[in-house]
Amino acid sequence: MSEPDAVFALVDCNSFYASCERVFRPDLQKVPIVVLSNNDGCVIARSADSKPFVKMGEPYHLIKGLLRTHGILAFSSNYALYGDMSERVMTVIESLVPALEVYSIDEAFADLTGIPDGQVEQLGRDLRARVLQYTGIPTGVGIGPTKTLAKLANHSAKRWQRQTGGVVDLRNPDRRDRVLRVTPVSDVWGVGRRMTAHFEGMGIKTAYDLATTDAWMLRSKFSVVVEKTARELQGTPCLGLEEVAPPKQEICCSRMFGTRLREIEPIREAVSTYAARACEKLRAQQSLCKKVRVSIRTGMFNPDEPKFAKGIVVELPFPTDDTRLITKAAGEGLAHVFREGFAFSKAEILLLDLRQRGEYTDDMFAPVQPAASEQVMRVLDSINAKWGRGTLRPGGVPAVPDWGMRRELMSPNYTTRLDQLWRVACR
Repeated sequence: MSEPDAVFALVDCNSFYASCERVFRPDLQKVPIVVLSNNDGCVIARSADSKPFVKMGEPYHLIKGLLRTHGILAFSSNYALYGDMSERVMTVIESLVPALEVYSIDEAFADLTGIPDGQVEQLGRDLRARVLQYTGIPTGVGIGPTKTLAKLANHSAKRWQRQTGGVVDLRNPDRRDRVLRVTPVSDVWGVGRRMTAHFEGMGIKTAYDLATTDAWMLRSKFSVVVEKTARELQGTPCLGLEEVAPPKQEICCSRMFGTRLREIEPIREAVSTYAARACEKLRAQQSLCKKVRVSIRTGMFNPDEPKFAKGIVVELPFPTDDTRLITKAAGEGLAHVFREGFAFSKAEILLLDLRQRGEYTDDMFAPVQPAASEQVMRVLDSINAKWGRGTLRPGGVPAVPDWGMRRELMSPNYTTRLDQLWRVACR
């Protein structure tokens, strides 16, 4: 008995950050919204009704008047809210599909292989309805025989939402070719600006042009990745579902300070805070770290401020996930790179040389992480998981730092803070 043809679906949240802000504010359903980057710097997300007036990346301080003119509300980025809403969306999707790959905070691929043909599109509509009902987040669903075509179908579902109801199925070859012919090659998944210029120089202007170009020629001229993209557009699956994301090879935590810092002590607090957060991510993927890179820099765009940036890699005595040891090493590195007389705007912690337990052979005479360290870290993580991040933290990490990011326009953490729960007044 032959195996069934592969079927993939991409479920993508519409204007996710803006949609999260609207879930607990019904009065904003028809109000255009933008979400700002760290320190309320520039626009990083827009609702659909704000896109005609605001470009991505525009500095907030330059467009305040424009936003007021068009009645557009700005929000500081609330990553705790967005992360929790993402988990809720993914849980709902996972309950309805055989297998799921969480691709990003607001989109996931589902494997629908084996579901009867007549039920696939209806399942897509059920997914949209269930996610909206349970979380309040609107989505688009694209279905295709490959992940690349599912991504393209999702793009089409958003592009023609009224006509499609937010669900597009591109398993039919005629429908697929019609969509490919009207889709610019720049809209194909994985095709960036530079690649688009190369393609257009070859006369490849649409997704259909790319799909009908000889795949072996694309491989020899560009790479195997481009070849796979072309084959996937033709309907040949080359990319499978990754149900378990591979461990990251590097873990980074960096933030802009809410104000310029000239003294080492507040910078040390920031570095300790970032190191603690990076260690949480390290333990979450069950990795150990052998090197830590700490770097600081001043603002780079003010011509009146002196510029300085420097980083250093600190070797750890053994592979570890102990927040205390990594934070101490980061502090030692900071002491080497700090220079007086500069106004620093950002610090970064980068965990390097990551290893999974059991992937390396211990040196019989080299020190190893004590078992007591692992027990302490398990207790730390369990307490913070139950009572909230920061309940138990290193002594050098302040609860409310003076140097923290400016987020003057941030909405409440409706779903992650007991003191900020949504309140409904009865009349």
